[in-house]
Amino acid sequence: MIRTCLRALLSHWLRNPVQLFAYLAGLALATALWSGVQAINAEARASYDAAAATLGEGQFDQLIPRQGDVIPQSTYIALRRAGWLVSPVIDDQLGDVRLVGIDPLTSPTRFGALTGGQGADLQFGQGQTVFANAETAHRLQGRAAVTVDAAVAPGIAIGDISVVQDLLQRNDLTRLILLPEQPLIQADLQTIAPDLRQQPSQQIADVAQLTDSFHLNLTAFGLLSFAVGLFIVHSTIGLAFEQRRGMIRTLRSLGVPLRTLITLITVEMLTLAAIGAGMGIVLGYLIAALLLPDVAATLRGLYGAQISGTLELRASWWVSGLLLAVLGTAAALSGRIWQIAHMPLLASVRPRAWAMGAASRFMLQSVAAVALLGTAGVLLVLGDGLLVGFAVLGCLLIGAALALPIVASAALTLFQGRTHTPVWGWFWADTRQQLPGLSLALMALLLAVSANIGVSTMVSSFRLTFVGFLDQRLAPELFIRVETEAQSIALEAFLTDAGLEILPLKSTSAQIAGQPTRLFGVRVGPTYRDSWVFLDQSPAPWDRVAAGAAVVVNEQLARRAGLWVGDDVGVTADLILPIAAVVGDYGNPQGQVIVSEDVFGRLHPDLYAGQYGVRTDDPGVLQQQIIDTLNIPDSAIIDQASIKAISLEVFERTFAVTAALNVLTLGVAGFAILMSLLTLADMRLPQLAPVWALGLTRRRLGQLELLRAVVLALLVFLCALPLGLALAWILLTIVNVEAFGWQLPMHLFPRDYLQLGAYAIVAAFLAATWPALKLMRTPPSALLKVFANER
Repeated sequence: MIRTCLRALLSHWLRNPVQLFAYLAGLALATALWSGVQAINAEARASYDAAAATLGEGQFDQLIPRQGDVIPQSTYIALRRAGWLVSPVIDDQLGDVRLVGIDPLTSPTRFGALTGGQGADLQFGQGQTVFANAETAHRLQGRAAVTVDAAVAPGIAIGDISVVQDLLQRNDLTRLILLPEQPLIQADLQTIAPDLRQQPSQQIADVAQLTDSFHLNLTAFGLLSFAVGLFIVHSTIGLAFEQRRGMIRTLRSLGVPLRTLITLITVEMLTLAAIGAGMGIVLGYLIAALLLPDVAATLRGLYGAQISGTLELRASWWVSGLLLAVLGTAAALSGRIWQIAHMPLLASVRPRAWAMGAASRFMLQSVAAVALLGTAGVLLVLGDGLLVGFAVLGCLLIGAALALPIVASAALTLFQGRTHTPVWGWFWADTRQQLPGLSLALMALLLAVSANIGVSTMVSSFRLTFVGFLDQRLAPELFIRVETEAQSIALEAFLTDAGLEILPLKSTSAQIAGQPTRLFGVRVGPTYRDSWVFLDQSPAPWDRVAAGAAVVVNEQLARRAGLWVGDDVGVTADLILPIAAVVGDYGNPQGQVIVSEDVFGRLHPDLYAGQYGVRTDDPGVLQQQIIDTLNIPDSAIIDQASIKAISLEVFERTFAVTAALNVLTLGVAGFAILMSLLTLADMRLPQLAPVWALGLTRRRLGQLELLRAVVLALLVFLCALPLGLALAWILLTIVNVEAFGWQLPMHLFPRDYLQLGAYAIVAAFLAATWPALKLMRTPPSALLKVFANER
């Protein structure tokens, strides 16, 4: 009996291959988008972990230069002789590879993993070789002898410090790692090495923490894409049960136990779900491989994080994709199973029994929509934190999706009431009747379009703000970096003699208001007064800063420390100054405090200006004069246009992944409409045959089907527009602030919205074209059979 029942159930898919394709393709697309995003995230986090294990960054205190980035070897030797247990590190770029040299005998980091525990320490001193993974080794080909080791983080090559110094042609060091255990009695650091300072491990930026918000945003987008794909599955399951109602009635009437029938249907659907999910995992791997280069460029540009350019099949992402697909299918299946268990045996003999059962849940769906939208409002007012922001987004999107059929039904009823001709009256009534079968596909389109509107508004607002921010910060036409104090003095004298406005910049790392912060000393002049725009300020902020009576802080520090204009901030233990202004600092993860050049000089008299901005009418001529007169290398001088071009390039690469996911999500929504219309096509014959018999041609019916798809897509777009703008506002005002520490102003882009609406309408039109053509070519005999068969 079980075999016969299973064959009967499976025969449905053989008779409806398009529906089977919709079911498997919906699961595959949903799983692919989720798995692809998770594969990228897993690869990035594995790279962060490998880098932490390789370099020990963020794990140990370090000694770093107060100025510049070079430590003489003599300083290291003096510290060791004075009892300081430190391990030397040299860290520099060799082409596009980060080359790190360590002393394996003193380093506290876990370098034994480099050769799989086979004696890395012994191999470090043998030969002029460095260790790197296969990808990095290929990039070093011809420049260094490389031993391939998969345990080394991507983009990094590591070797014995003497080998690395030879490769870099340097005899100095970059930093000194403080070993965890130090002697109880040792000479004072300022006595032995006054040009060094101790940097606690918590002040060292953790790349994994910096990028958490980026990966969280990707995960949220992947989950939204999965939800859109799952609508296809939910719709297909509903239509499959609608078409199999007669079969289920017959099997029950022949004596098949209800429990057996439910078990067989569940096994059948979940087995197909596993097959679809497996296809999706393969497709997700391909999507991840396609998007990974853009993600790697984004993370490298924003955070300096190196991630692998190749994907590994990690269980953490493919298992999650498989489980999510199966659980999502089970959730979609549960409602239909409940109907089978509770609907009377012969109830399904009535036409559209399942649709009538769905209509009975209309009020429940309305209540759920109101509850979710109300919850979003409550969380918006009372909640706090990044997870709350995503919870608001989730409640808002799901609540709006559940409310869509209600709004669409009300709109169609309104149109029908204003129609006086029979054909158009039937058109609006028939469109409203199709809503139960199309509602899930329309919900998918609503989510896709609103997500596109929200994300594109956020990205475009960011672009406008970012360009304005670059114009503010890059006001000087030329930027010069010096390596020594003598160079700094000579450069300032040269520029002063030339009568140019110069903007020297002194900086050092500090812990201010409990946050890792960069402290800057600036010379307040016309450029700062004219170019800088503040988010909030007190009267004459630059006058107060120049007088040493106040500071300017960036938005990140202000929000994380709970400070604002007028509040006092402790620059040092002995210097507490009020905040005169808060400045937007977009794209920077670290806090900043700006004081006057005089205040900075009193706090750090031994530090010189390492960077200079210069106002000039002819940057090209001045650059050549500086090179010829002061022997400052060309690589240390950058013009404004170059920095702006590089910054905008990083910006475009940053959002390339988001744009790709937008296109994929909209494509999945269009596919959902196509599959829904195709699976509804056969069920539509009983409604269309009488109208055809009354005189409407098949061509006219096909044209009305196309018009119906356009009208529904237009209704969805009109609902998606306010939803997308609300989504953008939440992303800019809540999620962005919690994730990155800064808020962006929201700008509107009506032309982009109209273009996106046109895309949605075209997608719906194309999706309806195949079913409409199929209807136009339906033989009259098939329509006539409707009147002969029991329907």
